Amino acid sequence: MPGLLEGKVALVTGGSSGIGRATALALGRAGARVVVAARREQEGEETAAMVRAEGGEALFVRTDVSRAGDVQAMVDKTVQAYGRLDCAFNNAGIVRRPSLTAECPEEVWDRIIEVNLKGVWLCMKCEIPEMLRGGGGAIVNNASVAGLTGLQNFSAYTASKHGVVGLTRAAALEYAKAGLRVNAVCPGYVETPLNEKALQDPEFRARVLAREPVGRVGESKEVAEAVVWLCSDASSFVTGHAMAVDGGYMAQ
Repeated sequence: MPGLLEGKVALVTGGSSGIGRATALALGRAGARVVVAARREQEGEETAAMVRAEGGEALFVRTDVSRAGDVQAMVDKTVQAYGRLDCAFNNAGIVRRPSLTAECPEEVWDRIIEVNLKGVWLCMKCEIPEMLRGGGGAIVNNASVAGLTGLQNFSAYTASKHGVVGLTRAAALEYAKAGLRVNAVCPGYVETPLNEKALQDPEFRARVLAREPVGRVGESKEVAEAVVWLCSDASSFVTGHAMAVDGGYMAQ
């Protein structure tokens, strides 16, 4: 979508790979100056370099979204570099090995909630005041189809993503009149490093494909294009929406 975000400043967390990397590239192609945030420095720098290689403007900021100080520094460095913040894709998230609810270790539960839910809240907590200073903006949070339905053996992940959807809707209502829109994308199964190992298992992949109405898994760039649209003025009447990007999975 060339030119859709011309002159805007966009922030992407979890930008070192997968959907985050694809979105950083898509935002750059749309004309935004992009700040790539991630814990993995080498991969994050690579994403920023890829944006620049395509003619865009980008920088990398090492960030652990579960740490308030890191998140505030991320937003501060964005404003120092580019003078403002217009769009944010709060994408950073983790998943752990499957387990029944009663067998999920407490430390696993805590870490997933800390990154996937508290991390999104911390990002919004720091992004919103800066966007309001600039007259408004657009935030997109990465939830999942697990934020819209139950996912067996992934109770912590499911709870965290339901929380992201609820947080998105609450914030959307709070700031609607201030010119700040807040939405979420809810991807289905997508070819990403996070899913790579599981999808390499032929039996698991066959089960996934059998449940996907379109008969395939998604690509990171397909989620990225949805994020770009939600960040742009083309979606100016859309807020509080949890958009499934799932090949029809949730329509069943």
